[in-house]
Amino acid sequence: MSPCPGQVELDGAWWPHSRDLSHELPALADVLDPLWGRITRIAVNPRYWPIIPQRIFVNGHVIKVGWFTTQLDPHKILLLSGTSGRWDLLVIPPEVSTPSAARLMAAASASTAPQPTATALMTAELVDAPSTSADAGTGWPDRPAAVAQPSAPPPRP
Repeated sequence: MSPCPGQVELDGAWWPHSRDLSHELPALADVLDPLWGRITRIAVNPRYWPIIPQRIFVNGHVIKVGWFTTQLDPHKILLLSGTSGRWDLLVIPPEVSTPSAARLMAAASASTAPQPTATALMTAELVDAPSTSADAGTGWPDRPAAVAQPSAPPPRP
């Protein structure tokens, strides 16, 4: 059964440290590839990514990276695996505060009723979240960067 319009199934969330996909994607795929099965393709919407590499190298193989402007929500990333199928992750912008990121990760990983689109989750959080910039724009070496449902891998350290 496919989700209703305005609804999407998310398999979890990813909170990259920067908008540098050449650096961030290999780190994400390096963790998920052995857990989910060989990742063969990654797709992003280019709206928030200044540079999109055509391919990345992970665990001894090439992963092709593509982009879609209309078919893919700008706040989502799609990973394809030959063994595990498709994984849709909410992309939490690097500049989002830690409390907002935690709420977004929990919402994206909820396995209950169909969720709003990734953009709707982001919009709701930005409207409802208290405005704070205490940790915006800084690096968080110990923050979780990816959260997925129980059938998926645990958060990346």
